Parts: sequence; structure tokens; C-alpha cells
Amino acid sequence: MTTAITADRWQSVRRAYRVTGARFAELVARVPDPDAMVTADWTAADTVAHVAMIAKMYTSLARPDSTPFLDARGQGQVEKTTVDTVSVLNTLVLRDFPERDIGVLVTGLLADIDEVLRMTEDADPATPLDWLGDSKVPLAGVLAHLVNELQIHGWDIAKALKLPWTMPPGDAALFFDLFMVGVLTHDTGHLLDTDEPPRDRRIAVAFRSAYTSPVVLVLHRGLVTVERPGGPVDVRISFDPPTLNLMLFHRVGKARAALTRKIVVSGPRPWLLPAFLRVVRLP
Repeated sequence: MTTAITADRWQSVRRAYRVTGARFAELVARVPDPDAMVTADWTAADTVAHVAMIAKMYTSLARPDSTPFLDARGQGQVEKTTVDTVSVLNTLVLRDFPERDIGVLVTGLLADIDEVLRMTEDADPATPLDWLGDSKVPLAGVLAHLVNELQIHGWDIAKALKLPWTMPPGDAALFFDLFMVGVLTHDTGHLLDTDEPPRDRRIAVAFRSAYTSPVVLVLHRGLVTVERPGGPVDVRISFDPPTLNLMLFHRVGKARAALTRKIVVSGPRPWLLPAFLRVVRLP
């Protein structure tokens, strides 16, 4: 199954790309100490550098006639990266990207966001672009990915430094709708490779929220595909998009998401969900 990216969805992700970047810039302008730790490993400045580096990579990616942003070593790591080794790539790139002045980083981030929007104004949002691990992601999905990075790392900074931050559910939904479904309908490459032996048992999980198109993700013999709703499923998941993203990136626990009813799991065979999530996973 392939999913069409409508003109409305394309305009939504372009708006979110611009607006979330501006909100992130306003947030980090209020950071009292750039060297304050906001995660176990990164300071506020490291976090802003990480997001700014991704924006630079995507500016290069959206410009088909340009050379890759990373050097040969970094590009080689990109091509062999899986979900489980993204941290290796992050460490490598941050080490080679030494700028930590938040003002300089934010200026570059906003310039790169504007440049991508300018270059892609008349582009086909379904254009497949090379991504991590030899995967392919539609252009609209690449924009949705940066929106999610800004939201998640904005949440990290705000939580650690007690600053206000919101994750509008319509914008958070773009990550699932355009990026996750996008990569699964194009080519996952090596991205979801795992040491776990493929299971013969087909597992079908239906995802539904008020902000996304309903889809069914199917894991069968190690491959993940996207199907239209209507057929038999093992698990049904109703979700609040910000909570799902925070849970998938290990910011919110599964128990908390379930207890607050932000994630509701049902269906005839919910016990199959853990096996599904060991393959369909995020860093």
C-alpha cells in the first residue's frame, strides 16, 4: 500500500516546519545556562547543536545537486546506521560539529529551515530521499522528522530547566502520518535490522488517532508493511500523538501513557504487541 500525501498535509508540515522552528528558537533564547544538563548526556547547547546539525543535513538533502553535508566517514556511518546505532552517528557528528554558541546555532537553524522551505516550494512532497541505513523517506516525511526533533528536544530543554513548552497534537501527528508511515511504504533499508530471528506469525496492529489517517502496520517474517484498515488485526492502538512520540523516544513510560488513557491498547491479541515493538521501534 502507498499513501497519498495530500496538498493540505503538505501545507501542514511546511507550516509546522516553520512555526516549530520559531517556537524552538524562542524557547532556547530563555535558557539561563547553555551548559546546564538537559539529558543524561547532553547540555542545552549540545541539544541545540544536535537539532541544528539535522537541519543542515536536511538542507543538503533537499538540494539534489549539492554534496553531502557530512564527510566520507560521517556519510559511511549514515549508510550503515540502524535504529539501534543512531547514538553512534549522533556522537560522531556532534564531535565534528563543535559550535556551541546557542545564538549562532539558532541563527543557522532558522536560516536552514527557511532555505528548505524555499527550495521545496514547488516540489513533489512524495519525492523519496535517501535517509539513514539506506532507507527512503518522502520529502514530506523528512520535514515531519525535523518537526518531531524540535518538539522532543524542546520538551527535554523545557522539562530540565522548568520552561513552558507545548506539543500541539496536530503537529506531533505529522511524525506518524508522514515519517513513520512514509518510510514503511517506501524502503526501510537496514534501518529496522535486528538480531531477533524473524517470526512466522503475522502481527497486524491498527493505529488510530483524531489527527492521523487510520492505518494497519503488519509485521511478517521480519518485514513491516502498511495496509488499509478493514482486515483482521491482532491489536488496536488509539493514541494521543504527543504522548505516542514521547513514549516511542523513551521520554514517557508505557505505564504512564496507559494509565492516563493517552495510549489505549485493545484488540483480540494484545499480548503480541511487545514482539511487534521489538522490530517497529525508535532509538
